Amino acid sequence: MSRKSVGALLSTSIDSDENSDGSEIGDGTLTRADLARAIQNAIGVSRAEATELIGNVLEEIFDRLVAGEEVKLSSFGTFTIREKRERTGRNPKTGAGAKISARLVVSFKPSNILRSRVCGG
Repeated sequence: MSRKSVGALLSTSIDSDENSDGSEIGDGTLTRADLARAIQNAIGVSRAEATELIGNVLEEIFDRLVAGEEVKLSSFGTFTIREKRERTGRNPKTGAGAKISARLVVSFKPSNILRSRVCGG
């Protein structure tokens, strides 16, 4: 499936329906169920197969990130794991200092294509 057809698929099949819980789409949240329905409509597989496909893709991304690998999705962006060092923060209510421990965080950098589409280009 080409990049253009995926974009067209998502914009038409998701915008024209309701979420699986009956709420209207357009509240700013794209769910797994929305993606599964879009795949189901585009390639004609059952809802269960589409849901399984989405689960498999997300599980693969999850596994790669947990392993410390970078995940690049062409025309979308790159997910990476970054190390944040220990630092001192402040409780905004009391102003008291608080130690924030070192940790790993997931970081996302959008591709130039995604960035330009979001910005209206």
